[in-house]
Amino acid sequence: MLPIFVRRFMKALLWFAGGSIVLVLLLRFIPPPGTALMVERKIESWFDGEPIDLQRDWQSWDNISDDLKVAVMAGEDQKFPEHWGFDFGAIQAALAHNERGGSIRGASTLSQQVAKNLFLWSGRSWLRKGLEAWFTALIEVFWPKQRILEVYLNSVEWDAGVFGAEAAARHHFGVSARSLSRQQASLLAAVLPNPRVYSASHPSAYVARRAGWIRQQMSQLGGDSYLIGLNDSRRAPWAQ
Repeated sequence: MLPIFVRRFMKALLWFAGGSIVLVLLLRFIPPPGTALMVERKIESWFDGEPIDLQRDWQSWDNISDDLKVAVMAGEDQKFPEHWGFDFGAIQAALAHNERGGSIRGASTLSQQVAKNLFLWSGRSWLRKGLEAWFTALIEVFWPKQRILEVYLNSVEWDAGVFGAEAAARHHFGVSARSLSRQQASLLAAVLPNPRVYSASHPSAYVARRAGWIRQQMSQLGGDSYLIGLNDSRRAPWAQ
């Protein structure tokens, strides 16, 4: 007979697992009303004494520039159509780089970033990393790649209080997410993952160089044709 606290812990784990699966399944079809990161940023602004207004306007897949979709993959996760949520080669390279000292390099895939931004808090604790891996696995199993990228583009931060492609396009360039040019898309991709440090509309020399590199990568990946890879027939039937 297991001790009562062990039974309660196991029961809580089962409830958490079941609840998180149901939540992920619902969000495959329903646009998330917000993200954990948005809540975190709002609370931070209260404590800073400078409350911010959150800007976000959900747009469907067809209302987001294909150039932005490819630019984000080119800059953040070129193996996105192929992997199942984790790029182990990039993780090994990041660990080797970090062991040599200098700036810390991350290796998060777009799927991991969606899991973190949508469900979790910022930080580097083992608990958060474990939960990130759990939610990453769930969205990779239950969502098609196109849905993962759609949620990412509607949730990622592009300036203080500016979330998602539509708000970012309006904020930085005065256009809709659907009307973003190739250059504008590359500039938005270039400021990730530090959008509160760098500006897409007033790019530094570093951002301009990185945007140019991203445009080169977009061409090498095949441009819009690279999006065909998001409909991977190897994926589970329920995630097609």
